[in-house]
Amino acid sequence: MEFDPAFECGILIQRYKRFLTDISLEDGSEVTIHCPNTGSMRHCLFPENKVWFSVSDNPKRKYSRTWELAETPAGDMIGINTGRANALAEEAINAGVIKELCGYESLRREVKYGSENSRIDILLADSNRPNCYVEVKSCTLLEDGQGYFPDAVTTRGQKHLRELMQMVQQGHRAVLLFAVQHTGIHSVKAAAHIDPAYAKLLDEASRAGVEVIAYSADLSPTAARLVKSCPVNL
Repeated sequence: MEFDPAFECGILIQRYKRFLTDISLEDGSEVTIHCPNTGSMRHCLFPENKVWFSVSDNPKRKYSRTWELAETPAGDMIGINTGRANALAEEAINAGVIKELCGYESLRREVKYGSENSRIDILLADSNRPNCYVEVKSCTLLEDGQGYFPDAVTTRGQKHLRELMQMVQQGHRAVLLFAVQHTGIHSVKAAAHIDPAYAKLLDEASRAGVEVIAYSADLSPTAARLVKSCPVNL
């Protein structure tokens, strides 16, 4: 995923009201930009550290700038825009990077499925094998050297795990893919200390046949891509 033009740089001041972030620009001026992350952003907010943002030319937007990347005090990069996770996954599947998901004849996004009114992030289909339902989750929480998901209680995430288990019961293939958008994360684990119900369901899903995989991203102001498999500690 190439960014053209490249993201512009600023310094984080604060995030507030969930979708708003104040930053200072290189000329010293302060502006408010859109924050496209609905999560808690736990351990992703580092005031006085660098951030990068994209700029839209859409005149209907109230805030033309969108927060995309953050730099940690240790120098790691974090992908703030969780909306890019699905596109990163699709690109990596099409490029053959995600070996577990290679070779399907077709790929569709946001397809309705399940009994709880869900939409699967990616549906892979092939005339010679069962459909493959792929749920993509962006992982950005790093604590004590360990990557975790989720960073807050997620009833939506719990619903998705139930839906994936249902697909396995119906004879399909189901995959939970963690798109690791934090260059300091080298393995992923369920955050039982944050959402014990999700951690329990993830264990149940794995035992029921849901495949759980993770791929980590290279991130920069000019490009982002999933590049390599990352261990998942169940």
